[in-house]
Amino acid sequence: MDSAERNFKKVVRNDANMNASDDDKHSECSDGEKIGFIPTKEDKESGSKSNSDEHHDTSDIAEAAIKQMLKEEEDREKEAEDLDYNDAHGIVTTEVTQLASQTEDQDFRVLPHQCDSQSPEIKHVEFLKKLRLHIWACLSRAQYVSLLKDFVESEFFVIDGDSLLLMFLDEKIQYLNFFYQIECFLQDFTEKGAKYVIVFFKDAEQMYFPYPCFLFLRTALIEHLRHNTGTTVHTEFSNCLSSKWEIFLKKSYPYFIIVSDVGLTSLQTDYLSILIAHSLSKKINVVLASGQEYDILRVYGYHVQNVFKHRLFFQKYKRDLQYACENLVKYREPFVCLYEHLKLSLKTIEEEVCQTVQLLKQLWPKGSDIRRVVCVLASSVALKIYSKMLENASTSVRTKTKRSARGRSKPLSPEEAADLCRIQCLTVAFLLHMPLSQRAQIRIMKSCWTKQVLPLIKMQQLCTYFALTQLSDTNDWKLDLTYLPDLNDDSLLMNLAHYYENKCTEGLEFEKELGKELENEYQCLWNTVQKLSVKYSLGDAFPVRKTSQLFLEQQQTVFRDYAEEIPKIGLISVKSDLVKEYAGDVLKDLPVLGSNDPSVTSLIKSKEFHELRHWHSGRPLTEEYERVQCNADAKSKDPEERRQIQKLQTFLHFYGSTLEDSPSKLIVHQGDVSRNANAAVKKTQKKHKSKAETIAEENSRRLKTKEEQKEQEQWKALCIPTEKEIKANLTVGINKLEKFLKTFKSKSVKFSIEMTGLSACLEVWKEHCREQGDRSKDLSKAVQVMRRIHILLEKYQDLLEKSHLQKLTRYLRLLGFENLACSLSAQTEESKNQNISNYAIKVGPARFQLQYMDYYLLREERNDPDPRVQHFIPDTWQRELLDAVDNNESAVIVAPTSSGKTYASYYCMEKVLKTSNEGVVVYVAPTKALVNQVVGTIYSRFTKNLPDGLVVCGVFTRDYRNDVLNSQILVTVPQCLEILMLSPRCQNWTKRIQYVIFDEVHCLGGEIGAEVWEHLLVTIRCPFLALSATVSNPEHLTEWLQSVKRYWQRAKNTIERSSMNTENTRNCKVKSKVQEQKKSYRVRLVLYEERYNDLEKYVCSLKGSDFVIEHCHPCAALTVNHIENYGFPLDLSLSPRESIQLYDTMVKVWQKWPRAQELDPEEFVSFKNKVVIKKADVRKYEQELKKELSRWIVLGQRQKVNKLLEHLKPKPVDCSEREKWKHFASFVDKLHEMDKLPAIFFM
Repeated sequence: MDSAERNFKKVVRNDANMNASDDDKHSECSDGEKIGFIPTKEDKESGSKSNSDEHHDTSDIAEAAIKQMLKEEEDREKEAEDLDYNDAHGIVTTEVTQLASQTEDQDFRVLPHQCDSQSPEIKHVEFLKKLRLHIWACLSRAQYVSLLKDFVESEFFVIDGDSLLLMFLDEKIQYLNFFYQIECFLQDFTEKGAKYVIVFFKDAEQMYFPYPCFLFLRTALIEHLRHNTGTTVHTEFSNCLSSKWEIFLKKSYPYFIIVSDVGLTSLQTDYLSILIAHSLSKKINVVLASGQEYDILRVYGYHVQNVFKHRLFFQKYKRDLQYACENLVKYREPFVCLYEHLKLSLKTIEEEVCQTVQLLKQLWPKGSDIRRVVCVLASSVALKIYSKMLENASTSVRTKTKRSARGRSKPLSPEEAADLCRIQCLTVAFLLHMPLSQRAQIRIMKSCWTKQVLPLIKMQQLCTYFALTQLSDTNDWKLDLTYLPDLNDDSLLMNLAHYYENKCTEGLEFEKELGKELENEYQCLWNTVQKLSVKYSLGDAFPVRKTSQLFLEQQQTVFRDYAEEIPKIGLISVKSDLVKEYAGDVLKDLPVLGSNDPSVTSLIKSKEFHELRHWHSGRPLTEEYERVQCNADAKSKDPEERRQIQKLQTFLHFYGSTLEDSPSKLIVHQGDVSRNANAAVKKTQKKHKSKAETIAEENSRRLKTKEEQKEQEQWKALCIPTEKEIKANLTVGINKLEKFLKTFKSKSVKFSIEMTGLSACLEVWKEHCREQGDRSKDLSKAVQVMRRIHILLEKYQDLLEKSHLQKLTRYLRLLGFENLACSLSAQTEESKNQNISNYAIKVGPARFQLQYMDYYLLREERNDPDPRVQHFIPDTWQRELLDAVDNNESAVIVAPTSSGKTYASYYCMEKVLKTSNEGVVVYVAPTKALVNQVVGTIYSRFTKNLPDGLVVCGVFTRDYRNDVLNSQILVTVPQCLEILMLSPRCQNWTKRIQYVIFDEVHCLGGEIGAEVWEHLLVTIRCPFLALSATVSNPEHLTEWLQSVKRYWQRAKNTIERSSMNTENTRNCKVKSKVQEQKKSYRVRLVLYEERYNDLEKYVCSLKGSDFVIEHCHPCAALTVNHIENYGFPLDLSLSPRESIQLYDTMVKVWQKWPRAQELDPEEFVSFKNKVVIKKADVRKYEQELKKELSRWIVLGQRQKVNKLLEHLKPKPVDCSEREKWKHFASFVDKLHEMDKLPAIFFM
């Protein structure tokens, strides 16, 4: 893409001077008056001296304006002092203006209806300079990022259609290739899950009138995207400042818009600058069209984040922006001027096309292919218009002679113009019947069109534009629009012109050599052109050329003569099965040097290459990991180094103890135990227990009872003080109660603690109600009562007796939850206590649990312990991880942060430590900080008596290493593990690896270093665990990893089969020290989507000197269009409180909502009369509300959905980032008042 842009600008610079001429001063209007364009540098130089002086004055004004704006840009003052924006912008503007001049010709112009000699207002010019400086300052801060977030759903964005067009304009535009490149660009976005629309602004079209080639390409592109692709295209907006565009932005709210920062001309650049400024002011980020790069997973680009100063600039210069936009795209009823004196208004051409379309409908009532239709319309209209212009020209023979003498091109005669149109009709006939494979083989022309022909070709392109515009509004006529991208082929057209031109100059007769099918097609097209031209006589279809006028001229090519003979180029033949298998048939077509070639004979044959030195410097090769400083090594015998090792291990033990409370576990090598495994199995298969086993069980039971009694006595001593502390301070007392629950092991004691806590919390609630009276109450105290009831009913159900259930029932009635009390006790009688209402919560039980208990709601948990886990009962998905490790299988684990997925990695380490002293587990972490944390945790968790020289844990990073090759658990970063995997001297170590654990494996889709993760996943042959919380396509990732494992399985089988046929390999087997394990090539996918704690979002804004913190509902980020087109994002989840908020807003917006009663929390099927509402129940309610909201749109209630989303949006106060930083200390105080500390701030 960038190379195409460079080529295009190169041609512009080469051809820019071709258009400058002394005759410019004789033209009717100056070049500066051309529609939508500023005069080029060459035009100015050809003008009067006063224009040159004015240019210097303008430069001085620009320089002064820049200095003034640099002072106003406070936050960029230091960075911009040494930057000369004026020079930078001058370079860009010159290149762009030259790019436009390539396609501009003095013999073809589009001019305003009236000459306007007045120069632009100084105020307008000054503002454009301020705008350019503002945009330059914005774009200079662009960040090169991944546009499509790989692990969350793609945000909706907009592509500016004209910027898309400018991205792919090339030196010589091949129409079909142009459309193909754009389709590939958009297809790449679509395949990566992008959600986008393309917008072509109406006013931008006017800037292309002087360049008909781009104009009709733009129109054809719009129609092609609409009819032949699934891309959504908008053309209803006049410009970016229109009210319709404002409404569109409010409804769809794109995350960013892709815009080009350089236009076809300097005026179009200013127009695009207005679009950029407007987008940033509306809080829509900008991505530059240039500089984008792609790989399999990502799209990278320069991203500009909107900030407060962008909105401030727009507010300050809103009127200037409006005025500038109106002047840039002001329509002035232009007319076309050919050969300096043939003139006709574009309105006349448009009317002529409209009449011709109606006539063609009568000739072809059944419609036709778009190529046939456009061909006959453009040819007939162009010939009619051209003939009319010649007739209307009241130019004398003397004037013509005078103009010709001055070097002006002589206009083509009507007969010569008809010859050109006949060739174009023949070209379309070839397009219709000639395969693309044959078209690709036509000769590459070194010629170009003459100056006499070019104006007429551009006239035809202008007619093609008007024809496409008229046909786009035709719905009552059947047209096949499939081949819109292939309306014309300039290369084929030139080849045909060259062919018939040569036959003409050689004096050969024009014979019909086309074949019957092509001849009939061509005859039909030309006959239709004749019928459409009505009164003009154009001649028959044959001969194709009736005149001898040359249409092509040879381009000048400079050749150099060289004395030396160009050496023969080819490849040196290499015999290699690997190369042959990889290259395949490609080798046959490659040039290969002969055995007698000097390049081959000069080689030294039979020389062994040991790869011991660098090929470029001759220095000895060294292992890359040896360059990293070795801080400590257990193999060292130096006393000082061993002391350093002891200090390091002591520190790591201490650091690990700060991360986890659990004591270190002593790992015992179970290799000896495994030898007696059969004996152990036989013992377990005995039907009757031995006397010793019975005694052991009895002793264990007695010890357990004794410990339980001891804990009961401890709790009796702590019961009363704890109860008093809860009543004195509920928060402190509950925290102390939770701590006691962790220290006690007996379930019956924990049950007693919970019952005591329940009674104390209820007393606190009753006391609070008595103090408050009729005033509003703090329901957080009632939450603690209900929380204890939940825990008792779920975790201690087997210990609850009738008296306990009666007590819980009484408490529920006391809280006012009569239906829950009846559900629990299966009774319906009314309570006799008349004071219950004094302590009742005036909220329904379901609403109370969702709105106020929120994150206290319990998850679905298993009650059956797993013998592999000591300190907690693992969930089903966690047991699946343990099963994968036990079976030596690989697994991709995708679960939210803090859900417990890391436990599987430590279980894997423990297993390898128990199995042998030689097996290795490699833990791969993305950062050094995480490496240090994992190492500390390992030292805290595991202790093992190993032979001298071996240690449990080693570290290898770019900065330091210790015990890399003599540890059983190596913690490292991806780059360092790749060094070890590829090192020839470490291959024996790699064979000892039993498991590799990839933490944060989503780095595989990162922007930097992603390829290293991919290399490792492909290289390793042992099982692995891939852990992540943010992979959006886990199924796809697992499928790819499974294919890698299948490859290694096939490779292993092939190696084994070949080794079975070789006696040497059979006799040289060496028994490995590492215990042989059963190989498994399965890759499991373990998914768990439920977060342990729900996340809620808040928006902070500065109002005066105080911070306002508002809750931001997740649905506030959506629009009606997004819900309708894409549904709710999978990663958009609601907390219980947010689900209630959504329901309440739905009821408020649609008061006659038919399903309001059904989805009321108190009536919802998963909540009704349920004492313990769990998070799984809330998820069902959340999904039902989302389905209902989508159903509203289907039912035509878009306005209500839009109103609902507006209700949910926070209303932050906008202010500068600098002001927020000034009051940052106040913000921390505010968080402290809200009890939201501690907090993490990302600066």
